Amino acid sequence: MLNKIIILQALFFFFVLSSKAQEIPKLMEMEHEMTEVWEPEVKVITPGDKYGDAPSDAIILFDGTNLDEWVNENDSLPQWPVKKGAVTVVKRGKGIKGPALIKTKRKFGSVQLHIEWRTPAKVNGDSQKRGNSGVIFCDGQYEVQILDSYNNRTYKNGQAASIYKQYAPLVNACKGPGEWQTYDIIFKAPHFKEDGNYLVPPVFTVLHNGVLVQHAVKLRGPCVFVGIPEYQIKKHDKGSIILQNHGKPVSYRNVWVRELTL
Repeated sequence: MLNKIIILQALFFFFVLSSKAQEIPKLMEMEHEMTEVWEPEVKVITPGDKYGDAPSDAIILFDGTNLDEWVNENDSLPQWPVKKGAVTVVKRGKGIKGPALIKTKRKFGSVQLHIEWRTPAKVNGDSQKRGNSGVIFCDGQYEVQILDSYNNRTYKNGQAASIYKQYAPLVNACKGPGEWQTYDIIFKAPHFKEDGNYLVPPVFTVLHNGVLVQHAVKLRGPCVFVGIPEYQIKKHDKGSIILQNHGKPVSYRNVWVRELTL
């Protein structure tokens, strides 16, 4: 008798579940339109005619004619000479009595920067004393090193295309002294916590002469000559892009930047 009751209960639940299952609607079948995003439309820009030419949305920082976009560290007119489409570092004491570096008047956060540079054709010195300069972001915080690293040994996290004292380049892509070289730099500015530490650290991607040498590297803190980067972190906003003066006649040309939202 007990067995019959169990069998009848089982049949009852089977029929109940079957009827309920028939009431559940089928899932909607996926259509390709469901994963297509149309709005807002992607902004249209005009790229340059050839590699190194500025796109239509770029800010031209130096076109070979003047330094109207630049000031020195005292916010006065720069004293670096502009000749034959290039601007060249001048050592203090040689026509420069005071401020020596130059920096952009505009303040930038995340950017794509194109810059062309040349170390002196005549080789003087070795290691860090040969063609030394730098491209520095956020008012002196984060540096991509410029150096004549062609047959010139130095500490690897201080050679050309290094993120100074933090990341050596993946390869040495340097051309010889006196040859024009290019950097294409993607810089993602940091975001900060309320306590002044990084919520999202600064990030660099760098191409040197068209070769990937830094790939999305996360910085530990500012680039410092002496000390530990993590102990030097201070909250900051957008800042000038600086061209460093180490007293070596490094030249620059064709400098442009695109502001990025990253």
